[in-house]
Amino acid sequence: MSDRIFLSSPHMGGSERRYVEQAFTDNYIAPVGPHIPAFEQEFEAAIGRGHCVAVASGTAALHLALRLAGVGPGDEVLCSDLTFIASASPILYQGARPIFVDADPATWNMDLEALEAHLAARRRAGRPMPRALMLVHLYGQPCDMDAVGAICAEYGLTLVEDAAESLGALHAGRQTGTFAPTAVFSFNGNKIITCGGGGMFVAQDKDVADKARFLATQARDAAPHYQHSELGYNYRMSNLLAAVGRGQLEVLAARVEAKRALFAGYRERLGAEPWIEFMPEVPTGRANRWLTCAQLGHDAESGYRLREAVRLALEAENIESRPVWKPMHMQPVFADAPFVGSGADETLFARGLCLPSDTKMTEADLDRVCDVVRRTGREQAR
Repeated sequence: MSDRIFLSSPHMGGSERRYVEQAFTDNYIAPVGPHIPAFEQEFEAAIGRGHCVAVASGTAALHLALRLAGVGPGDEVLCSDLTFIASASPILYQGARPIFVDADPATWNMDLEALEAHLAARRRAGRPMPRALMLVHLYGQPCDMDAVGAICAEYGLTLVEDAAESLGALHAGRQTGTFAPTAVFSFNGNKIITCGGGGMFVAQDKDVADKARFLATQARDAAPHYQHSELGYNYRMSNLLAAVGRGQLEVLAARVEAKRALFAGYRERLGAEPWIEFMPEVPTGRANRWLTCAQLGHDAESGYRLREAVRLALEAENIESRPVWKPMHMQPVFADAPFVGSGADETLFARGLCLPSDTKMTEADLDRVCDVVRRTGREQAR
């Protein structure tokens, strides 16, 4: 059987081993060490603004962001519906209640018209506003942050940016994750750069970043003994993971260009097929194309059949693909959560497929994937 083509696997750049060996040489095999502050400072320089705290995961960073936004038991938090569960689960960690907002088919990001209509209706009814807005830059597609900022200002929402998938993506020339008071990035193994795990909490206010760092280290008070005046978490990144992250950060620009080139390659090879429609790019920004995503078929029913036929055909050829995120309001764990919108993201889920977007793919690999997709699509379309 041919070699496995992965959806998006780690791609080392060369310096990671040197940084990790330095950690071994210095014996900083611990959740402390010089690579952690170095990674934080280098990440700050890479994104252009904000104060960074390296943590154990993107989920941990989101939890910290919600806590520092003042979200607590009984509060409501608006959240993108078409996303990974990590965007929503920290809302429950804080005892709050998510309200999921539909996706806009034109961008796949949150439907801002549906969001504003919901908030306007609440205002007219004299209902209190939600505490916060959890906004996701889906698959590296930057949201229109000018419009989002205006909505948050109008209705008094605290914004948290989930930029877990969008490192290297820009809105109006500016890195996502730098528009809100707090934001997060992920370095999971499949992300555009990876530490094998880990995340980054970003705050525009240094005091907020310092508080996040304090909470992430078990909220240990400044005392010679172990003293804790409030509840914290074991959320700090290890020195070894930070060492890997430093090396990965050096090749970020190259990875973004490789992802975008893969997307262009798919569109060149498959874009003329009438049964495939690739995820668009917003006119207000530049996506990092973390994953190349497409809708198959022409409606939810036919699209689902075609999506599954293509996915299974790819797997039979040892090629990894996966459906797009299942909307949160369709997840059993959130069965009772309110949903705002028409259900457009249900169709995106039914038709949507993430194609292999591994930056180690060759032109021959891309041809191999596209041959299977084309053959299967044409057979199903007969």
